[in-house]
Amino acid sequence: MACPTPCKTLISTPLKNLLILSSLCLIFLLLSRNPIPTLTCIRKIPDPHISPQTTLHHVIFGIASSAKSWPKRNEYVRLWWKPQYMRGYVFLDRTPYDTHSLRNPNLPPIRISSDTSRFPYTFKGGLRSAIRVSRIVSEIVALNLSDVRWIVLGDDDTVFFAENLVMTLSKYDHDLWFYVGGISESVEQNSKYSFGMAFGGGGFAVSYPLARVLARVLDSCLVRYSHLYGSDARVFSCLAELGVGLTRELGFHQIDIRGDLFGMLSAHPLTPLVSLHHLDYVEPIFPNMNRTQALERLFEAVKVDHDRILQQTVCYDRSHSRTISVSWGYAVQVFEGNQLLPDLLSLQRTFTPWKRGRDVSSSQYMFSTRELPKDRCNGPAIFFLESVSSDVYGIRSNYKKHVVRNCLLRSENNLEQINVFSKKLNLEIGQLQAPRRHCCDVLPSSRDKVIEIFIRICKGEELISMHL
Repeated sequence: MACPTPCKTLISTPLKNLLILSSLCLIFLLLSRNPIPTLTCIRKIPDPHISPQTTLHHVIFGIASSAKSWPKRNEYVRLWWKPQYMRGYVFLDRTPYDTHSLRNPNLPPIRISSDTSRFPYTFKGGLRSAIRVSRIVSEIVALNLSDVRWIVLGDDDTVFFAENLVMTLSKYDHDLWFYVGGISESVEQNSKYSFGMAFGGGGFAVSYPLARVLARVLDSCLVRYSHLYGSDARVFSCLAELGVGLTRELGFHQIDIRGDLFGMLSAHPLTPLVSLHHLDYVEPIFPNMNRTQALERLFEAVKVDHDRILQQTVCYDRSHSRTISVSWGYAVQVFEGNQLLPDLLSLQRTFTPWKRGRDVSSSQYMFSTRELPKDRCNGPAIFFLESVSSDVYGIRSNYKKHVVRNCLLRSENNLEQINVFSKKLNLEIGQLQAPRRHCCDVLPSSRDKVIEIFIRICKGEELISMHL
């Protein structure tokens, strides 16, 4: 027979109380032996041996050359190579007869490329060396080097501005798949090859995770793309099959133009200078020097302030109605009257097309250009870098007037020198991603033949214009 409710209550209540008391005692006993751990955020402890910032040590250079060209072109590499900070190799087709450069501690070590005779090459009139050069990335990966973030490829006549290269690559996550470089200056060359291909002479970078994958599949691509001309086209095609597109950076310069580079260098894009190529096909960038001497002069400024090199700053001398354009570390131009800033950002056509025989006026480039005055006396007065120095107060660069011909009617002819004062430019990632041109002021001077200029950060809403 079922127990009535009062009876159930009398029986169950003492028993329930006893069970609860026993449970509490058991819980306290367990807690005393195994306390509940404190909940905390689990953080990854950084490896003290891994640098969070990309440096030159994290970059491996692969320089394409040959036994024939290396003895003549290694002077270009010597200009920028820093053996104590850099890692990389020059890849030759065979051991050169002149072995002096093989033992030069100021140049990268030499490696002889592996045999590529098994791969087809069907481009009529082309060079089979394109296959060998395209496999440089595979041969570097095969070395299994440690602490590598980027592989950078270039030619023996590619001059890299290494600190700016590293700074540019630091904008990107090296753990992801990135293919970074620049296209040709010539519309015709891009149309012929591809607007989406990094031209190899200007140099390009492949993040190491992508390079490892590319090395595994590249040989199969070489078979499929036997009809292409160059090594850069083969690498581009294989990366395209991997689904990776070019991340374009304007600081890489293929230099598919000839003649005088002044118009290009004096109006450089608002981005760090990364590379220059084809220097054998252009005039020395400074007057009255050979090519090597002229580049050494440029690197004198690079050593003092690599971030600012070639950066264009424009200021206005209202009292004399003059416009002054500074391409820091290279040249200063002084124009009569008020020149609007957008007009000065386009490149003067001091150069000629890459393809000989092309009509200079009808050639198309990948940037805005403007014509040179037919009479050079109607153009700006030009001052080239003479010297650069730095101390605790800042940097002083001096520019000496270049006399093309005697133009006595111009007031600028009285000027002999431009002195430019600046602080060292230390660009951060934010400034690289959202750059802003600097401003400058014309300082009072007691000397009629000298202009002194101070470069500074523009104020919040300041306009770079002549205030009339």
